[in-house]
Amino acid sequence: MTTILSIIDTLSEENKREFVSYLQKKNRRGDSKNIKLFKLINSGKTKNLDTALYGKPSRNAYHALCKRLQDNLIDFIAAKSFSEETGDEMEILKLLLAARIFFEHKKNKIAFKTLAKTERIALSLDGYAILNEIYHTKIQYAHLNASIVLPELFQTSEQNMKYAQQERQLNMAYASIKNKLKEAKKKPINDLITEAFSDFDIEVSKTLTYKSLFQLMNIMTTAAKLQSNYFTISDSMDTLYGIVSEKQKVIKRDKHLFYHIEILNLMAVTHFRNKNFPASISFSEKMETEMQKKNNAYFNRFLEKLTIIKALNENYTGKSTVAIETLKSFPKESFDVDLSLMMSLFQQNRFQEAYSILKSMHHSDTWYEKKMGWLFVLKKAIIEILLLIELDRLDLVLSRLNSFKNKFSIRLKTSGEKRVLTFIKLVTLYYEKPEEVTSQKFKEKVESSFDWIGKEREDIFVMSFYAWLKSKMENTGLYDTTLRLAN
Repeated sequence: MTTILSIIDTLSEENKREFVSYLQKKNRRGDSKNIKLFKLINSGKTKNLDTALYGKPSRNAYHALCKRLQDNLIDFIAAKSFSEETGDEMEILKLLLAARIFFEHKKNKIAFKTLAKTERIALSLDGYAILNEIYHTKIQYAHLNASIVLPELFQTSEQNMKYAQQERQLNMAYASIKNKLKEAKKKPINDLITEAFSDFDIEVSKTLTYKSLFQLMNIMTTAAKLQSNYFTISDSMDTLYGIVSEKQKVIKRDKHLFYHIEILNLMAVTHFRNKNFPASISFSEKMETEMQKKNNAYFNRFLEKLTIIKALNENYTGKSTVAIETLKSFPKESFDVDLSLMMSLFQQNRFQEAYSILKSMHHSDTWYEKKMGWLFVLKKAIIEILLLIELDRLDLVLSRLNSFKNKFSIRLKTSGEKRVLTFIKLVTLYYEKPEEVTSQKFKEKVESSFDWIGKEREDIFVMSFYAWLKSKMENTGLYDTTLRLAN
């Protein structure tokens, strides 16, 4: 049951409708209960399902049905992914298989011609792993082609092996950095990357594949997000994007489109978090242009990310109304969009609207952490406390503050992120004695607690939370205060 729920959770509403149609076509018997079981689970019912299906307890039949439904779900997702795969990777595999079949039937001329085409496509994609298979086949049948110079082929194959090994080492470095991010001792991002590259003998160069470049940029931004510190990765991200730009000049048009869109989004987010709004807007515009290529092949897939980064840039460049409309126009359910919308409404003093969105989030924090990550739950908890204060729900504020400390204190201290705890401590002081917020004593306490505020390197989201306190101290508008700090 848990597995089935997890699989269903990955499906969109459209996918769910397609899956029901898939079962209808597959069912040979009119009394099949797999569709009914799927609909029951999808509606949230998980207890006494055997009785609901068979009219009486029937555990054995029910478990067998669950097993078949799970298998059908896996088959459906695999088949759908395969049918939607439009990339050249599938073409390479088909061509390689065809070439090998031609060799087996002694159709050597067409076999070498097909193999040459396969190699050209794989080279344009930096497909080092599949190129190993191509060169293995080429060497195996080299004796049938007098034009092949074996020493050159061996050298080419050996060089490709080095590239493939480099990709493998980068993958291990990626896993190593991800693991170290979980450790209690907090290290600077650049130190983590430098150590991992040294351990696995990796050199940043133009030989890195698009996928490898994306992986490296992704792990850097992941670490920066966890540490709320995008400033330290800024130069490295620009260097890596320089390699991407050079690759774009020499590769076939629209190759690596998926990874290119991902990379553009990472660059847009990095520049936004560093408050370089013009650069962030420029990258988001490039991202949108790429999303429209290949008949909008990846448009829906990246629409959520594009919507959020566009709205954030709009919001922090004084276009709050446009930002709110951008977020509201997103056509699907999205918790990240909802969180951004709550923040934007909050900054406009539209507290009741923001709180309505918060109340619509019915799942537990454990569920949201598994689905969205720990930082999502943390931000959601902070916004809830601030909303309750603004709405004068003081009966709930104390319980939420205590709950926050119990739930997050140890984890925040372990990760070395004390700024959040400092902020919550000051919020507690404000809650207990709001009349003292404009006093010189309170101002001095706040300013001394946040001595890093005002520096260009400070993360924009960290500054946004501080802006709430500053607006209370100075009796100024929250949005104006936020813009003043951000700009």
